[in-house]
Amino acid sequence: MPNEEVWHSLNAEQKMALYRLQGYGYRLLFVRQLFAGPLAIIAQFDQLATISSDGAVDLSPSITLRA
Repeated sequence: MPNEEVWHSLNAEQKMALYRLQGYGYRLLFVRQLFAGPLAIIAQFDQLATISSDGAVDLSPSITLRA
């Protein structure tokens, strides 16, 4: 289970999407608070993905993480 504080910052749609993706090895990294709502950043090995506030999953997001 991800960090409890980060988990609680997700809304119900994001939690359901993440729950489905955990079966494929995805894990929650962190949540960015955006004007449009929380954006969950998840990963499977080195593959990043996002879950938007409406629960939509983007398996090829154009984001870059800081080192």
